[in-house]
Amino acid sequence: MFTMTEKMPSATSVLSAYASFAGSMMFVRSIANEFIPEQLRTYLSSAFCNVFSRNPSLLIFVIQEFDGLTRNQVYEASEIFLRTKITPTINRLRISKAPRDKNVSVTIEKGQEITDFFEEIQLKWRYVCSESEKPNPNDPYQPNIKSEQKSFELSFDKRYKDRVLESYIPHVLGKSKQLKEENKVLKLNTYGSFYGGDGSGNSGVWGSINLQHPATFDTLAMDPEVKQELMEDLERFVKRREFYKKVGKAWKRGYLLYGPPGTGKSSLIAAMANYLNFDIYDLELSNLQSNLELRSLLVATTNRSILVIEDIDCSTDFKDRETDQQQEQQWYQAPETKLTLSGLLNFIDGLWSSCGDERIIIFTTNHKEKLDPALLRPGRMDMHIHMSYCTPKGFRLLASNYLSIHKEHHLFGEIEQLIQEAQITPAEVAEELMKREGADKSLGGLVELLKRKKTEQNEAKDGEDEETTNEEQKKQKLEIEEVKRPRRTNYRGRGRGRGMRLRRW
Repeated sequence: MFTMTEKMPSATSVLSAYASFAGSMMFVRSIANEFIPEQLRTYLSSAFCNVFSRNPSLLIFVIQEFDGLTRNQVYEASEIFLRTKITPTINRLRISKAPRDKNVSVTIEKGQEITDFFEEIQLKWRYVCSESEKPNPNDPYQPNIKSEQKSFELSFDKRYKDRVLESYIPHVLGKSKQLKEENKVLKLNTYGSFYGGDGSGNSGVWGSINLQHPATFDTLAMDPEVKQELMEDLERFVKRREFYKKVGKAWKRGYLLYGPPGTGKSSLIAAMANYLNFDIYDLELSNLQSNLELRSLLVATTNRSILVIEDIDCSTDFKDRETDQQQEQQWYQAPETKLTLSGLLNFIDGLWSSCGDERIIIFTTNHKEKLDPALLRPGRMDMHIHMSYCTPKGFRLLASNYLSIHKEHHLFGEIEQLIQEAQITPAEVAEELMKREGADKSLGGLVELLKRKKTEQNEAKDGEDEETTNEEQKKQKLEIEEVKRPRRTNYRGRGRGRGMRLRRW
């Protein structure tokens, strides 16, 4: 309060002082941002808030995104749960939308807080995100790699610690699981960051896009008995959590899909994912350099997922297991610096196989006979599924799906007879049925295709038989000439005339 004898400072002086103070603060802030790492700034800010907190009994739970090499399930659940707690009072949000997403995803930005109430307990959530750089000696064009460290800070009165741990955290986990199942969009994950990630923090390890493959078991043109057996096996697998725990085995299942190209192996994988509501991780082994890189990728996969390694026979130049083990025993060989069959088997059936639950591993190949027997035994590939050429039953299903023919057609008998005589894949049949409008024209075109294939295959078979016959004739001719060829002899005589003896070498 100014007295009458004191002079009140002028508005110009006040504004000048405020401008000077503001400029000084901005200068200090710019210096701090430039020379103090963001991690340290975040730590100092949190410490400052804790020191001057009005509630000295405050307890803070820090929920990091990763727990070692695996993603923290509590962090993932918290991220989903907090999306339902966003209120109009929050003034900074982060929105994103992938090309195939139906809705915009809204989450809080770093530094923002959300207040929640549970059984009259007030809880505050704070999102913390800090960036850091690590040297990258393997890439001279990108000397440093940027990474983000994300976490949630959950603060509350420490008197309620037990109630929060025993009731609130399970409530968050259960609610997030329910929300995730209701709104889940299947993901197709692949190694690399070129897809930009899915917002889950796995960018740079696994990139993902939405999986919207329409394949289902109802649309697959495969043997009905094999299909039913596979569906029953999948249903039995997902229901046996306690059984796997009781017998001491990792909760996983392996499938080998083998057969000619175009027989529906990829479509079957998509149908399995849609049937179980599992994400897919598509792993290309030829992109990996070492067992350590393989292990880092595999432990980053989530539960309730399908790991797919297609064309396992030609994905990489695996040597046999004995050779791998012999090389690893040499003192100059580091087993983690190269990709080996033993490294892959160790994750499928070794100690690392227990790093996750409810997982399915699928190998595909066009040549089962080329695979190492170690990959095929039970416990690794538990069920072998032969994807064969199109059968009459498979054709009927394709005709129903593509032409809406659910009963009989006058060309069905001829087509089914030709399918038994000519080898044709379901993909070829489907492509032919899509070429023309109308059932008669489409089926007529399929008849012509089957006749051509039958002729070509018969000619190829005749050529192979003729070649085999010629080879056998050449072999027999060589054997006859060998028999007729005079053998080399050496004559040693102890005398002449009748006393001459014949000695053959």
